[in-house]
Amino acid sequence: MSAATGGAPQPGGGGGDAAVLDAEPVGRLRSTGEALGQFARRIPFSLAFAALLVVTAVVTGTITGPPSHATESQWAAGVLTTIDAGRWWTVLSALVIPWDPFQLAAGVLASVLLLGIAERRMGTGRTVLALVVTGTIGVLLGVVLQWIGSLAGEWWASGTSIDLTLDPLTGIAGALITATAFMGPLWRRRFRVVTLAFLCIFVLYDGDSSDVYRLIAVLVAAPFGALLARDASALRIPRSSHRETRTLIAAVVAVTGLGPVVAFATRTELTPFAFGSFLFADQPVDLDAVERSCRDAASLAAECLRQLTLLSAQGVGMFLLSFLPVVLLLLAAWGLHEGRRFGLWLAVAVNAMILLFARPAFEVTNELGDLDSGDWSVFDLGELLVWLAAIALLPIGVIVLLFVMRRHFRIRVQRRALRRFAVVVVGSFVVLAGAYLVVGLSTIREYWPQATVGDVVLDTLKRFVPPHFLAATDPIVLPGHDLASFLYEWVGVAFWTVFVVAAIRVMHRPAGPAADGDEARLRALLHRHGGGTLGFMTTWPGNTPWFSADGEAAVAYREINGIAITMSDPICAPERLAETVREFAAFCDARNWSPVFYSVHDELLPVFDELGWQHMSVGEETVVRTTGLELTGKPWQKVRQALNRGIKEGMTTVWASWDELPRPTIAEITAISEEWVAEKELPEMGFTLGGMAELKDPEVRLMLAVGPDGRLQAVTSWLPVHRDGEVVGWTIDFMRRADGSMNGIMEFLIASAALHMKEAGAEVLSLSGAPLATKPLAPGEEPPPPTAMSRLLEWLGRTLEPAYGFSSLFRFKAKFNPEYRTISMSYADPLMLPAIGIAVGKAYLPEVSPKEAMALVRTLTRAE
Repeated sequence: MSAATGGAPQPGGGGGDAAVLDAEPVGRLRSTGEALGQFARRIPFSLAFAALLVVTAVVTGTITGPPSHATESQWAAGVLTTIDAGRWWTVLSALVIPWDPFQLAAGVLASVLLLGIAERRMGTGRTVLALVVTGTIGVLLGVVLQWIGSLAGEWWASGTSIDLTLDPLTGIAGALITATAFMGPLWRRRFRVVTLAFLCIFVLYDGDSSDVYRLIAVLVAAPFGALLARDASALRIPRSSHRETRTLIAAVVAVTGLGPVVAFATRTELTPFAFGSFLFADQPVDLDAVERSCRDAASLAAECLRQLTLLSAQGVGMFLLSFLPVVLLLLAAWGLHEGRRFGLWLAVAVNAMILLFARPAFEVTNELGDLDSGDWSVFDLGELLVWLAAIALLPIGVIVLLFVMRRHFRIRVQRRALRRFAVVVVGSFVVLAGAYLVVGLSTIREYWPQATVGDVVLDTLKRFVPPHFLAATDPIVLPGHDLASFLYEWVGVAFWTVFVVAAIRVMHRPAGPAADGDEARLRALLHRHGGGTLGFMTTWPGNTPWFSADGEAAVAYREINGIAITMSDPICAPERLAETVREFAAFCDARNWSPVFYSVHDELLPVFDELGWQHMSVGEETVVRTTGLELTGKPWQKVRQALNRGIKEGMTTVWASWDELPRPTIAEITAISEEWVAEKELPEMGFTLGGMAELKDPEVRLMLAVGPDGRLQAVTSWLPVHRDGEVVGWTIDFMRRADGSMNGIMEFLIASAALHMKEAGAEVLSLSGAPLATKPLAPGEEPPPPTAMSRLLEWLGRTLEPAYGFSSLFRFKAKFNPEYRTISMSYADPLMLPAIGIAVGKAYLPEVSPKEAMALVRTLTRAE
């Protein structure tokens, strides 16, 4: 990674990289001992609580194993001790004694890390109060609910009313969520969502008393934290960016996938979702019992079917196949995180299959047969129906969530890649199914019970379905030949392995034109001809490249409701502009589209005049010539003051690509961006305005401002401008600043970037376009006569100003004494203007939720 100071001298001679890569305060390197000492001084209670857990574990004996009966009866919380025996102190003692060595290790680690986070955020006093209050309420309310539920005969309460609990994690979880009220919107949401998801998976799929106590403590902690912080907004759900929303939804899908694994590991019967443990085929089979059940060819007897079902699910291959829903949901979660529409439909399909096979998959009938074992003292048929409904509601809820939020998953699979995926998947199915069918039919006499051709054909299809998704469905036949038995067990695993690998390849492929090899062609033309100062935006997702017949010209566009909106100037040699426009217009005409050239410069307007097209200004681009740039004189005074202030305060700058940045810096950039989005209710704009995804392009450069403490204060991104294979300039795109950053940080950062570009030999720095802006009049220049369209644009600019601040941004850019270059929109048919306006609006705001639309309306209404 290369460091650049942007012309600003570095304090102590330190480079910009040192501030980012080492994450140390400039001019002073801390020793490990110093760092640990400072860390310990900031979390005294957390360390003391960790030590207390060790002491109580030693005193009570839980450091070597579970508590003794005496320890449980005296110190553990539960209906028997807290209510029946009247030992009220157990709601407190249960918070400071670990259950066993494993919980001791988890408690110590959680104390140092999670409780430490809470203590650093809200101080020692509030942390102690939060742990005691939320932990006590969590345990006490949980015990009371168990007591009331057991008296009423509720299933879960009856099964856990004799449980006794020691759990320090209850108070720690409560303190952590209390502290989120003192965090920014981004980390507040992340901690709450992750913690709730983690706790809910155990409550739903394990159902232990301690799981419920923790969940209650966390639910109490959120309003308690808002009370401590005296900030009601801490309870408000902050707005998420598309990226953050995708992450949260992916986490939900992953949790639903991992839930059955938790049920399988704990083998509980306390919750409705515990039936998910029966998805995994590992139940032992007594061969003598199978023979007795199926004697006298009673293959249709219910017990025979049940025993054959268990026998058919034996083996390593069948056990692995049982995990198929988990694997597919985790795969879908990864795709959702990456914004892939394929991942969304995969998650929908898997949840639909789980819903379709819910009854046989969870073997409810068999469970009803086991209820006479005495495990339950109370059983209510109505409650069973509620439990069974809950099993179905989970996949239904996930499907509804994915459908409602599908607008956040816009990256689609190219048709060619989808065809390849289909060929691979269908081909592997045909080969594997055919292999088993051929071997099965050739050894049909060795099946048991005796099989017919139809039985083998049906069994071939069953090989690709997890065993317990089929349950006891007749007929069940088992091969006797070694090769047939091998294929019986492994063809399903082989097929789904191919499916998973193929799906990963599909979702890992680059989005947009790269999938068909067009991105390389587009970039090659960009490097040669440039496409103007806004030309690099043509590489962004959502744009489709069109190439001329000879491949020497390109236009990037997006088709919306029959309107083909282009991005920036055509990418071609200057002498081919008119030819390229005409050829692209003919391309659109052949498809009954109306072409609209958007964000084009004045050099192109004569071409449209010759065609008889209309054009109108849609904004102003501000350009700074970096050749010979000097920040002298009164016009540069404000910028110069910000630059000097940054130097005086020890600010450093870093010029690098995304891939060259270390992970901590990337995390800081992400946090700054998400904080910025979370604080706004308005929808994110796209099209000519890039976001986090566009920063990751290897040709894009980032200029970072790093404070003297090593923390990131601001970030800008710069798109390259090419000519004849060389970078001749840069265009700003992404601008974000951290809360509490230096006043004038953006002026400092842009000025530093300009001076760096000057030293690197760049010719031009573009501050990009300001939508709906009008350049200031030159001295003595008369304003043009107003037209209906100019009045409309002026009104639109005033109306949108409170929401998006276009005029404020334009005035900010004026500090850099730029040249003004009008950017225009050109169109062939004035009657299409209403449709064009809708299409342009949809390009900037492709998906607006009702909540975002209402927020925008409220903002605009306040402006009036």
